[in-house]
Amino acid sequence: MNSLSNKDLYKAIWRWHFYAGIIFAPFLIILSITGAIYLFKPQIESFLYKDYYYIEEGEHELAPSTLIEKVTNTYEHATVVSYRPSDAPHRSTEVGVVLDGETYIVFVNPYTGDILGKIAKEDKLMNIIVKLHGELMVGTIGDRIVELAACWAVILLITGLYLWWPRNRSLYGIVKIRFNEGKRVMWKDIHSVIAIWLSVFILLLIFTGLPWAGFMGDKINRIATATHTGYPPGLWDGQIPESVIPTKSVADVPWAAENMPVPESNQNGTMTIPVESVIQIAKERHVHQGFSIYFPEGEKGVYTVSVFPNLPQDQATLHIDQYSGKVLADLRFKDYGWLAKVIEIGIALHEGRYFGLFNQMIGLITCLGLIFISYSGVVMWWKRRPKGSLGVPSAPQNKKAMQIVTLIIIILGLMMPLVALSLAIAFVLDWIVIRRIPKLQTWFS
Repeated sequence: MNSLSNKDLYKAIWRWHFYAGIIFAPFLIILSITGAIYLFKPQIESFLYKDYYYIEEGEHELAPSTLIEKVTNTYEHATVVSYRPSDAPHRSTEVGVVLDGETYIVFVNPYTGDILGKIAKEDKLMNIIVKLHGELMVGTIGDRIVELAACWAVILLITGLYLWWPRNRSLYGIVKIRFNEGKRVMWKDIHSVIAIWLSVFILLLIFTGLPWAGFMGDKINRIATATHTGYPPGLWDGQIPESVIPTKSVADVPWAAENMPVPESNQNGTMTIPVESVIQIAKERHVHQGFSIYFPEGEKGVYTVSVFPNLPQDQATLHIDQYSGKVLADLRFKDYGWLAKVIEIGIALHEGRYFGLFNQMIGLITCLGLIFISYSGVVMWWKRRPKGSLGVPSAPQNKKAMQIVTLIIIILGLMMPLVALSLAIAFVLDWIVIRRIPKLQTWFS
């Protein structure tokens, strides 16, 4: 490849890098800020809800049924939907209820039965952060935008690597930031050098987050189910009737268990077993402490026991017949297929749970780095932007270079369907709208 074609290729890649960066930088900043906050969920919630979470240790805990009765007596029209036993001497018990159509968590002192207070599940700070992080607080549209931003971030890193690649330059500006050669050089180095140092961690953060994405995550989960690399096909204990309801519809469960069909209880029974029996079953099965119990929905419903602690290896999802107490399904990490195991470990890394504080700090540094990368890119554009135009880098003279780069991005788009869709929309807008309106042509030049 001659020097002219190298120059044209560089221009073509820079042009795509510029467009993607300008469009998605604001969303990447939002994702980084909310992600950095969520990393410290345990510490933040322990501080915010300390009056609800923590109690003085007593001598004897009251029976779970007694605690539930205390809650229903206090909130007469409430329907109990879940129960989380205290998992430490100084920790309260949590009872999930539906009241006036909204789900609340009621905190109860397990020694005295005193109601410490209640919080609407949707109002918990970390649930708000999750909604902002995952869907920008606007539902499905926001989810797709977040997924699109994450996918384009991969392309930004790949194109950025090409633009950064050393071409007979000194070490400064490649792996070190030049602070003494003017603001323009400094901002350029902040943008590129931080991206290079953190590129592996950024990619890890993106790829471990995609299984949650609405579109791509659903496809990954379907693939895992179809190939038996998620939950195992021989999970049921005998010929157990199963519903078409996925487990994620009845309980908060690990990713690997979300699409597992919920089995049905045998209606030959006449009386539902008490929650004490479910707790005993969970303990006998050595379910990790901190588990939650979700109550049966209807006559065929089951008790669901779920726990996903810091280490994915300690995860458990159990379905229990509400009449007989028979364990209909018991799914553990060891039962997962290889894909589910990789994804669950990835999720724990993504949330900063796998290596404790060290994991949180690595995640925080990566999020802060992504903020600096995005912000510095916007600053560089703003400083070089000509008045009256967007300041798009000039197109290469050799049109073939632009076609080659576009083809490469399309190939990447085949692996990330929303990228392909966004490319199609961009081409339509360019061909039908921008090229036909002179003022837009000038502004986009």
